[in-house]
Amino acid sequence: MAKEKVLTANERGAKGGEARAAVLTKEERSAIAKKAAESRWSAGILRATHSGNFRIGGKEISAAVLENGKRVLTQESFLDSIGRARKAKAGTGSTALVDGLPPFLQADYLKPFISEELRESTTPILFRNQKGGKAFGYAAELLPMVCEVYLKLRDSVQEEAARRNEPVKLPRQSAHILLACDILMRGLARVGIVALVDEATGYQEVRDRQALQKILDQYVGKELAKWAERFPASFYEQIFRLRGWEYDSNSSKRPMAMAKVTIDLVYDRIGPGLTHELKQKEIERRVTQGGKRHLHRWLTPDIGHPALKQHLDGLTFLAKTFPDDDWNGFHQAVDRAAPRYNRTLLLPFPDERPFAGGETA
Repeated sequence: MAKEKVLTANERGAKGGEARAAVLTKEERSAIAKKAAESRWSAGILRATHSGNFRIGGKEISAAVLENGKRVLTQESFLDSIGRARKAKAGTGSTALVDGLPPFLQADYLKPFISEELRESTTPILFRNQKGGKAFGYAAELLPMVCEVYLKLRDSVQEEAARRNEPVKLPRQSAHILLACDILMRGLARVGIVALVDEATGYQEVRDRQALQKILDQYVGKELAKWAERFPASFYEQIFRLRGWEYDSNSSKRPMAMAKVTIDLVYDRIGPGLTHELKQKEIERRVTQGGKRHLHRWLTPDIGHPALKQHLDGLTFLAKTFPDDDWNGFHQAVDRAAPRYNRTLLLPFPDERPFAGGETA
């Protein structure tokens, strides 16, 4: 009599699996396989707890906040916002990295302007959206950093052309990206993007005051900085032209309404709560020292002053595209490109309403 073979545990499991599979329908087997695949790829991958969309520079950008608080922009909307095709190669973009860089940063003429911080931030992030589906995105902070690379390229080319007294010749294949980045940077700042994502996704409802204070601390210094001219004459020249005011380059006097214009166009749009924080600093100083000081003197030299300069450059560039006295058109364009934080849109204010707050730019 033949001796019956003793099966191992693995062999018994395999036979049991075959038996179960034999009685399942095709649809049931497909569902089980799909569930197993889902389990494999989702292991250890963060899920989005909040998601939403916001518009800036005429582009719809989809954002999410992950379980660890990481803010991300979906890969499709990120690429679209800078003028690239919405679909990355191979469907993820991670396989398209060359020398650690994605396609939109691989051109040799961009390399001199790419920092190590940026290089370390360019790998696409795999996450699960709120419905559980597979998604790829980029860190939200990457968007203004990429824009800065292209704008630095533009500035470098323009400076070299001026030095040589030659026409400006930008790389043809980057022209549309430069335009997109220029528009985006009017409404973005390195820290401001975080607030935009939080507002779009509803995450600000669970963000505590300490997190917001951390953002403000990057902008606002604890000590009053030495005075330095931060608002270029070209900015005032354009504002005066659009408002129909007479501009005197030899005079530092400004209409009373100019202070309110500055609060509206500049400080209300650079960062969340920035205007209030600057005013509070100035009020506290006046109690003990008296007199008035320019609000920009409270900005930090490493974050606040560069953000102010970048914002003023964008406003000046945008203003040049509008004809004389077209204040309404310019103001509406600023509202679209760089909305005021946590405020409803305001109509342009008339000259006859003087600024009574006493703050100076």
